[in-house]
Amino acid sequence: MQGRIFSGIQPTHGIQLGNYLGAIRNWVKLQDSFECIYCIVDQHALNTVQDAAEMRQNTREVAAALLASGIDPARSILFVQSRVEAHSRLAWVLNCVTPMGWLNRMTQFKEKAGKHRENAPVGLFVYPVLQAADILAYRATHVPVGEDQKQHLELSRDIAASFNRRFADGFFPLPEPMIQAEAARVMSLRDGSKKMSKSDPSDMSRINLTDDADAIATKIKKAKSDSILGITYDPENRPEASNLLSIFAALADQSRAAVAAEYASTSFAQFKEHLAELCVEKLAPINAEMRGLLANPTHLDAVLADGAARADAIARPIVDEAYAAVGFT
Repeated sequence: MQGRIFSGIQPTHGIQLGNYLGAIRNWVKLQDSFECIYCIVDQHALNTVQDAAEMRQNTREVAAALLASGIDPARSILFVQSRVEAHSRLAWVLNCVTPMGWLNRMTQFKEKAGKHRENAPVGLFVYPVLQAADILAYRATHVPVGEDQKQHLELSRDIAASFNRRFADGFFPLPEPMIQAEAARVMSLRDGSKKMSKSDPSDMSRINLTDDADAIATKIKKAKSDSILGITYDPENRPEASNLLSIFAALADQSRAAVAAEYASTSFAQFKEHLAELCVEKLAPINAEMRGLLANPTHLDAVLADGAARADAIARPIVDEAYAAVGFT
């Protein structure tokens, strides 16, 4: 094995195509080369999901999506963040070695808090410190990230170095980023300039992994397009065409250039028809497996409980060492 992977996903509004192509599919491949720890980060989600029943349902849905997509609990550790105390225990220690100025520079807080920063929850502000604790509690060596998360990982490295300088040189490794490949960033079906998101109020903006074949075909057919003949990759001038081309390339395991060449003289309507068929072909098996898993919540909960026990066995001794290093007895 080449090292230890840690990555997490929030149980906010279920799983959509952007999550699958941007992260989950890559997580499945990483199982062949790395020791993989995958976490459903419900403590992070508490900043936005504040209904207990919704949190439980979302958590199971995310777990089902991960398992249906190919995350193998026999080869990887899959668990829920709040079930392993090491995360919150280490987060407090790291809060105490993280300057406020570092957090003030985080662009995601500014974007999510918007004009109402004074009313934003403290959890949203210190989110990057808990994220650092998530990673460092396992001494992860690599973290798969998209470009929008790169700043958070850089902060995790800074926090690890800060702890090491103050208390124990070399205690935490500095985790290396694994930037996602060509088609990782999937945009909204309604606006090619915005990232596909679980929180978008329009369900037509995204393809959910729980969507059936008819829903997928309808959403692709109604996706925003333009009147130019042929499909080209030109994000600045043709954001919607570029997005659909990228989705096709990712699902077909082809380069954007190859897809653009194949559909250089194709109408948008015909391209959408082919894309819808490809989406259904790739996602229908995942959808069917998810439905089976969600129909058996006892099994899902047992898988997550086993994963939490295995995660705790790794993280607890590391955090106990960190506590000893700072003088906690």
